[in-house]
Amino acid sequence: MTAPDTVTFAVAGRPVRVRVSGPEDGSPVLLLHGIARSLEDWTATHDLLAARGHRVISADTPGFGFTRAQEGRPGMRTFARAMAGLLDALDVDRPVHVMGNSLGGGIAMTLAVEHPGRVASLVLVDSIGFGTEVNLSPLPMVYATAAGLPVIGKRFVPLARAASTKIAQDQFFDPSLATPEMLKHYAKVGRQPDFRRTFVGSALSLAVPMTGRHPRWRNALHAAVRDLGVPVLVVWGEADTVLPVQHFEAARRAFPDAQAHLFEKAGHMPQIEKADEFAALAGDFLAKADAAR
Repeated sequence: MTAPDTVTFAVAGRPVRVRVSGPEDGSPVLLLHGIARSLEDWTATHDLLAARGHRVISADTPGFGFTRAQEGRPGMRTFARAMAGLLDALDVDRPVHVMGNSLGGGIAMTLAVEHPGRVASLVLVDSIGFGTEVNLSPLPMVYATAAGLPVIGKRFVPLARAASTKIAQDQFFDPSLATPEMLKHYAKVGRQPDFRRTFVGSALSLAVPMTGRHPRWRNALHAAVRDLGVPVLVVWGEADTVLPVQHFEAARRAFPDAQAHLFEKAGHMPQIEKADEFAALAGDFLAKADAAR
């Protein structure tokens, strides 16, 4: 599960874990994962786009995966600034196609708005920012914290494991995709030093901890992205229980000129569940965007 060919680049004096593949002169693509996840969520897409001739960059968002947090409060602006710094560290001076899943979609939009001229197109995959119905359970982290308590901690270990397994399975239409290897990988991710602070800080910055209330920033962000005029592809899994399918319709209303695709029998991460179809769809979109530049 854990990608074997990752490297680190210094961003603001701190290492960021990345995976880079494909020809150096290929059209660059940046892949951004969701909250509490890691660059491994993009492994299949990364490999397939690199095979199509793109220079593909997958990155751990600082504080998640195996990358330590950057200075400042966790949030989309902080993450977007780190990704802009990463592109500088990689000497990527061309506009980049940015794909973001879940929280990564919000980071992608923020990167485009906060760093104009750096983003060639956006692929928003079950992205945050389009609705109020959010299933973001804190239970695994609560139980994991309790499991670390003296004397009584051991009784919470099975609860932590069961909650983490259930949430991982709920990411997919086919729960078997949450393999033991994936569960082991993300359990390790959840034990990283900055994980809990980054998770809680990210949720608070979005105003969605447990309540599902959505922040006021979304309409302003949509308008700013529209003003940029960059091509947008909106992709969703019809069976997404984290950010349900009504968010897809809201995204289509927010970006009426965007290309849109709804995958049947797919959950919150269609780039995993429908890997070949997703890569073909996204690859064709990128080719058209490059041809139009």
